[in-house]
Amino acid sequence: MKITGVIPARYNSVRFPGKPLALIEGITMIERVYKKVIRSRYIDKVIIATDDERIEKCAKGFNADVIMTSVKHKTGTDRIYEAVKDSNCDIVVNIQGDEPFIDPQNIDRAIKPFLNDQSLNVSTLAVRIKNVIDLPDHNKVKVVMDKNNNALYFSRNIIPYDTKNNSGLKYELNNNAYYKHIGLYVYRKKYLEKYVKLRKSSLEKSENLEQLRILENGEKIRVVIVKKESLSVDTPDDLKNILNLLRTGKIDG
Repeated sequence: MKITGVIPARYNSVRFPGKPLALIEGITMIERVYKKVIRSRYIDKVIIATDDERIEKCAKGFNADVIMTSVKHKTGTDRIYEAVKDSNCDIVVNIQGDEPFIDPQNIDRAIKPFLNDQSLNVSTLAVRIKNVIDLPDHNKVKVVMDKNNNALYFSRNIIPYDTKNNSGLKYELNNNAYYKHIGLYVYRKKYLEKYVKLRKSSLEKSENLEQLRILENGEKIRVVIVKKESLSVDTPDDLKNILNLLRTGKIDG
């Protein structure tokens, strides 16, 4: 199988304009992501898909393959499909451009189920929540799975709900296993072509989570549980937090 990794990167983020070019100890975020992805054992080719010439110039500066895509795309998934639609790859890996410390081994863990399961069309990652303050945070998407680790539902709210907690305010991590979704996706290319043609679903609109379109249309999403957290940068405050963690040695650059 030919496996292509795509990093979608747009300049005009609402919460953090110019985010891919933000510097983390002198290195742009997009370059940090790229350098993590090329360390994957399974990915044959890595592409940066962008709609902005500044990001294109930056990517070419560190010798990355970069494809200019439409400015009209509303999701990163639409952007990655445009980047690969004419390629002959079998598997497409969507790596978020705002996770500069993504573990290359986690990327490979998400890909690995495809090596033995020809019926699998989509996979993603999740990590067990260890800090109770992450539970009510709507920016931390939660996921619940069936016994085969296929996703049952994703939500910005706390799932599963603990009926023993009547107040709904205090949550005990020991009572239930809560999992945070890590927004990396692996698609079989044939399914990706089908997916981008589907209409936005009602649950997707309600939760503002595009992966729910997959579930609502009857497709399975395999969830691979990993141990290592992935830090995303959604806002300038997130970037400040990461810079502080680097300075204090709590994460490795």
